Amino acid sequence: MPTESQQARVKRTAKIIAVLKKEFPDADTRLKYDRSNALQSLVATILSAQCTDDRVNIVTVELFKKYRTVKDFAEVSQEELEADVRTCGFYRNKAKNIRAAAAMILKNFGGKVPDTMEELLSLPGVARKTANCVLSNAYGRNEGVVVDTHVIRLGARLGLTKHTNPVKIEQDLMKLVPQNQWGLFSHLMMFHGRAYCVARKPKCEQCPLDGSKKLCPSYNKA
Repeated sequence: MPTESQQARVKRTAKIIAVLKKEFPDADTRLKYDRSNALQSLVATILSAQCTDDRVNIVTVELFKKYRTVKDFAEVSQEELEADVRTCGFYRNKAKNIRAAAAMILKNFGGKVPDTMEELLSLPGVARKTANCVLSNAYGRNEGVVVDTHVIRLGARLGLTKHTNPVKIEQDLMKLVPQNQWGLFSHLMMFHGRAYCVARKPKCEQCPLDGSKKLCPSYNKA
């Protein structure tokens, strides 16, 4: 694909989103929790780091029955919470961060999971990816783009960014995707990355962003 202007890239991005919205009309987070419960969103997202959503969903079925409030997570012992989340991997650090975040929410935010980027980033174990997930999924607020492994891979393959640093990737995407679709965009990338644009061998011949639409510069090249 020849050198592309920013304006042309914005238009191409809009077409990509339109195609993928038709292909994946139900694109949404695969983590299962009460969408009105920001605490569950926070805990599930922390657990999902370097762990499959399916595994997290198995763990949280019982976890959210046992721990219903911020205080529950703040007061449980490290050893007990480790045992409860052990199968999610990196369980010691995740349990530590969940307990510390819950304690800070009680101390600094009156027991309510904060709903701003700045405040969420002050919590232990919370970086922009987690904060964006909580803001978008629990509070319906688009303050950034969730950059996970799918977004990193597809952002490069689709020619939407040349960066590998998640923060710089997010900055690039925020200039291309309308703000009201920042949350949806990440879900579309996840669904597309799992269905067609897989890591090892993309299924280009089956891809809805096929070569005839000239939407993907990596078509049959990745």
